[in-house]
Amino acid sequence: MLGNIENRKSRRYPSIARAKIPELFAGDALLKDISVTGCCIECTMQVDVDPDSEFTMTIHPEKEAGVRRFDLVVECKWCHSGAYSCCIGFSVKQSPKKKDFLKYVDYLAWRCNK
Repeated sequence: MLGNIENRKSRRYPSIARAKIPELFAGDALLKDISVTGCCIECTMQVDVDPDSEFTMTIHPEKEAGVRRFDLVVECKWCHSGAYSCCIGFSVKQSPKKKDFLKYVDYLAWRCNK
């Protein structure tokens, strides 16, 4: 299930950042949305991932955000494959560069509310 927005712990903000998880796929994925507790990515390849698997995801924010790239330790919650893309939902377990992560979420919140 894609997750009911009303049941989320924290509001998700749409993003256009790039996400990389070398253990899962080569290249970049689109970071569709993010909050302090979770995120969703979309990629143009089929990915086989088990729920509850942990990965290190590198986020490359859009230039306008003024935020350096940062890593998140994430846990897969669900994976949905379509004909041409794959969406994967994650919970955020840890952020080694927490300041950059929070600055990016704050930027997205500001952008959504302006």
